[in-house]
Amino acid sequence: MQDEYQENGFVLARGFFSEAELTEIEPVLRVFHENWLNDNQAFYENGAINSAYITHKDALTPSRRTALLDFIATDKLLKLAQMLIPNGPAFMGTQLFFDPKHSDRKNYWHRDGQYNSDDISEQKAMLTGGLVLHFRVPLVDERGIELMPRTHFRWDTDLEYATRTAADGRNVFDDLPDSKAIPLNRGDLLVFNANMIHRGLYGGNRFALDIIFCDTDPELLRFVQPDCLPDMQELNALAHPQIFQATLQALRS
Repeated sequence: MQDEYQENGFVLARGFFSEAELTEIEPVLRVFHENWLNDNQAFYENGAINSAYITHKDALTPSRRTALLDFIATDKLLKLAQMLIPNGPAFMGTQLFFDPKHSDRKNYWHRDGQYNSDDISEQKAMLTGGLVLHFRVPLVDERGIELMPRTHFRWDTDLEYATRTAADGRNVFDDLPDSKAIPLNRGDLLVFNANMIHRGLYGGNRFALDIIFCDTDPELLRFVQPDCLPDMQELNALAHPQIFQATLQALRS
């Protein structure tokens, strides 16, 4: 898996999660999503496709939050994250991805780093900077995601950049050559680099949890919301708390 990731910027593990594991966590995410929709109707109407901060202490009841923290801190997730993130891993956050309310909403090519800086030189520097990986957990069979392989370590071609920035007559949703569409099924795990060029594929009532892990780097972890981390009592109850301990230690440094 490590060699595959290094070459392409992503790795797909089919059937990584058991049905029992997903049955335990899905109701937690459904409750969070229902509450989020109630609180963010205008945002949803205007094209929202994801939510965040699922582990926030005010987002779930204590028992549901514990279930989610347990899921994030499972041994097999930790081992895979340790394999792919040599300078970590640390917990960075969570997101929940769903279909837009309006079916005519277009998807869009992007690198996550472009939302942190408009400066091209800074975006390029992110390709050799700290490592941030999305661990995507689909809860339903869905169309998945489309990636531009190997763009985790190289800059855009002229066509890719024009498309990603809607320049030179291109649209952010225009097709790109050599892309790879990856349909996802319930139980799969897709790990991909946050800075590679990618876009979501809407449809199929997608409902996917992203757990974001990164290098144990205070510069990256400054984006973490402290209230999304377990307190000492919750930490002590986890079988494998290392993923959160790394974050807490970095925030204290």
